[in-house]
Amino acid sequence: MKNNAKMKALFIIINAGYADELVNLLRETGARGATILNSRGEGLQHESFMGITIDSEKELILSVVDEDTAEKAMSIIKEKMGIQTPVRGTCFTMPIDKLVGINISFPESTGKED
Repeated sequence: MKNNAKMKALFIIINAGYADELVNLLRETGARGATILNSRGEGLQHESFMGITIDSEKELILSVVDEDTAEKAMSIIKEKMGIQTPVRGTCFTMPIDKLVGINISFPESTGKED
């Protein structure tokens, strides 16, 4: 990872059961790790069976990566695990301006307040 790389938080939401496969794809793009959270989806329509609401089991994967890795990851996710596949993957990034607690290179602070 370049020292002057802009860091991104990459969020990926997929159907449950595909997280290991997705993390392997992330590693191929240069990501060094990920956090996997179990979750459930909620949409406009509720499905129910015999009066019981059926929730859509999801997994949320969070990875902190540089901007180039985020672009590569989003491209491969769209191609191999996108919304048109059984994985139903969707992803987005958010910029990171400060980071503490993980061992990656991160740009030094300029000392300016935003």
